[in-house]
This record gives sequence, C-alpha cells and structure tokens, in this order.
Amino acid sequence: MSPNAQDIRKSIEQNWKEYLSRYGNLFSSDSISGSSPPSVFVGSYGYPKVGVGPMVPPIHGDTSLLDLPEKWSGKTLEDIVNFRLKLVRGVQNVSVAHPQGRYIESLQELAMSSNTPDSDIVFEKHTSPITTIDGESAPFGPIGEVKTAKFSGMSTNQTIEKTYYDKDLKAEDAVVSLYESGIEISKIQKCFSIGMFGKERKLVPTRWSITATDDIISKSLVAEILDYQTIDSYQVFTHEHLGNIFSVFLFPHRWIFEMEEAWYTEKGEIGFGADAEDANGIDHYPSMAGAYFAAKLGVAEHLKRKQRQAGVLVLREIRPEYAVPVGVWQVREAIRAAMSKIPVLAETIDDGLKLACKHMSISKSEWLTKGTTLKMLKQKSIADYF
Repeated sequence: MSPNAQDIRKSIEQNWKEYLSRYGNLFSSDSISGSSPPSVFVGSYGYPKVGVGPMVPPIHGDTSLLDLPEKWSGKTLEDIVNFRLKLVRGVQNVSVAHPQGRYIESLQELAMSSNTPDSDIVFEKHTSPITTIDGESAPFGPIGEVKTAKFSGMSTNQTIEKTYYDKDLKAEDAVVSLYESGIEISKIQKCFSIGMFGKERKLVPTRWSITATDDIISKSLVAEILDYQTIDSYQVFTHEHLGNIFSVFLFPHRWIFEMEEAWYTEKGEIGFGADAEDANGIDHYPSMAGAYFAAKLGVAEHLKRKQRQAGVLVLREIRPEYAVPVGVWQVREAIRAAMSKIPVLAETIDDGLKLACKHMSISKSEWLTKGTTLKMLKQKSIADYF
C-alpha cells in the first residue's frame, strides 16, 4: 500500500479518536436514542439467518445526510467515513425467508419513512465504539444486539406505501416504478432489502440489494435506449472524486457497454478488471461486482434523457488516495456527475480515447490491452457495423 493510503487512514482514525474522546460515551452504552436517517441494514453473515436492524446515530434532528449518498457530492472521504462511523447498528438474527412479526414490520415502516423518526433502541449489552479503519472493507459504526426497538413520529412515503401493499406487483416492477416516480435509489434499495416488494417477499442482504437495484433499473433503461437512434459524435465525460478518476467515452454504435478498472496494489503494481455486454446484457456476474451496474445506471440515465443510444466505454482509475472503500454508490454518483457536464468532443475514436485517458496515470495503450471493446473498434471501421 502506498504510504499515502496508510497516512490517510491514520489521519482519519486519529481525528475520529479525538471526536470519541469527547463523545465516546454516546457510542458506548446499552441503549441509544437518536433520529434514524431513516436507515435499515440487512447483513449477509450467517445467511440464510442474518443480522437485521436499524441504524441510528446518537443525534436528534435531521440526520438524513448520514445515509443519503445522493447528497454526498463534494464531501471528503473523511466526511463519509464519519457519517458511517456515527451510525450505531442494532441487530437481531432473523431468517431471510418470510419476513414477518412486529420487529420486521417496524423496520419496514422505518424504511418507507420520509422523515428522520425518533428511535430508542435498548441493547442486550454495551456497544463499543469502532476505533480502527482498514483499507479492505467499508467502515461501520458500533453494533449491538437489540433487546427492544421503538420508533416514533414516522411520516410514511405514500408512493412507497402503495407499492408495499401491492402484493401482486413483481419486485422488479416495484423497483422500476418507484424509480420512475422519483424516489432515490438508496431509499428503494433499503425497502428492497427489508423485504417490502414482490409476491414472494424475503429479506435481501444490503450489499446484494444495492447491486440488484442498480441492475434492475439499468436493465429497464437500456431496454428503452435500444429503440433510440445512435449518437453521431465522439463524446468524453470525466469526473474525479474521493481518489477515483472516471472517464466515460460515448461513440456512435448500437448499445455496447464496457467498464474497465485499474488500481495500484500494495507493491505499486497495477491491477486491472474489465467486463462488457452488448444489447443482450451481461451473461455472467461481473468481476467488478456492483460497480459495473452502478456505472451502467449512470450512463443509461443520461442516454435516456437524450433519447439516444451509444457504444460506451467507462474507465475508472482507483488512486491510492481512495484509502477507505466507501461503497459502490460512489461509482453511481460519480458517473451521474460526469454525465451532467458538457462533454468534450473528439474527431475520431483515437482522439476520444486519448481524451478519456488524459487525466489518468494509466496510459491509453495499457487500457487498450485489457478490454475487448477497444480492440474490436480499432480492428474495424465504424462503417462495418451498419
């Protein structure tokens, strides 16, 4: 690991410890009282019996920012790590099949709440604050086994409630209809994970539900895009945040989508991953997991707005400054931010690729050797496709 990443983690950790020296007692207690953002979490450890519960900070008032990635643009890595560390997670072990009972119902009400409800959680024993941050997994606050959980002052989102009571609606259709009615993806994903959609309802671990939600929505957008005319220019969009550099290259072609990622290993070598699809979709689980669907969603939203289809190449360089992974939401939001800018136009494929790699430390030729789309395009002229 470059000392850079370790230094960044140490500094975040140090500042957090200073915060705890003043407020640590709030995170070390057999109970917590605060306003939930609102937030629920379904673990994956021990599946099909998993830890399920609310996330609550020891703070009252509007805490929505603590768990709303759609509003995190411009925040620093440290800000986001701190949002995460402040959320105390309550858990009860529940079987994922047939979620029911008062505890699950109260969590479902919490998930569809449009405000930040007051929450009082009593734990079986004292929780202890988290004091270390690693570079491997997303940071989390303290965890405690729930004895009792009470939520008050909830105001229910009517659109979600209607979907919740529609037992004939397939889960995929529920996700798409909520998305189309303007509900944030992070909120849809929480409702999905706590077993609120579909005919056969079950709990879905949070990290799977995030990916499933991005996958379902992006598929539905691409299905519409396939009817649009192709773009007629080479366009490059870029965005940089949290130590990640993204370039999106759109070119005249029917829908094909490829994403490539590059990162630095601890020895300073470069690791690569790449996945691609055509109009039939991807036929395997992508090696880069949720990041693939998150990026595809951001690009598909843009093409739907423009009512155009295109060939798409997404390049993501993960710099050592991305010292703490904070979740695939950051890929989705970075691509959305990139696509909201005015693109730089290129004359040719080659120029487009040069522009896409311009701000990266990985060279164009290195990217070229790793993916499939570029090789295919370089071998044939675009005219061969029509």
